[in-house]
Amino acid sequence: MNRDDKVAVVEELSSRLAHAKFAVVSDYRGLTVPVISQLRRDLKQSNAEIRVAKNTLLRRAIKGTPFEPMDQFLEGTTAVTFADGDPVAPAKVLVEFIKTNPKLEIKVAVLDGKLLTADDLKALSTLPGKDELRAQLLAVMLAVPTSFVRVLSAVPQKALYALQAIKDQKGQGDN
Repeated sequence: MNRDDKVAVVEELSSRLAHAKFAVVSDYRGLTVPVISQLRRDLKQSNAEIRVAKNTLLRRAIKGTPFEPMDQFLEGTTAVTFADGDPVAPAKVLVEFIKTNPKLEIKVAVLDGKLLTADDLKALSTLPGKDELRAQLLAVMLAVPTSFVRVLSAVPQKALYALQAIKDQKGQGDN
């Protein structure tokens, strides 16, 4: 790799990190190309991307970014997963992937400039995603007006039942 290629890689990684909110550094030693390709496809569905990079180039790319704390973990074979949006979805993909492919080892994750361990990443993966949280919030917001309408409709409904019972009672008295 010549100097121009290295500069291009660093610039690409820097621009990718500038937009990312979440990154996971992992060791991919022992994984085959088809297995990593499957992980790439799974991560793409959760709006994330995994890149294999040289540690020296990655160190240059993270300088001055919120991901600078992960510098000390850039050793050995390194793959970095980036996510722009919801960090829960890629965390779930990685944790599920590790269950079937334990050779992928999470070194560290960075979320909003804070380091997360592999255990923290597992805990993050158990949280509901943004879409699930929005659905839960919507359900809570709809529950109050729905309950209010049920209470308001119960009063005339009970009055109607009482009138029907009186009518039925008078109809039996005529016999």
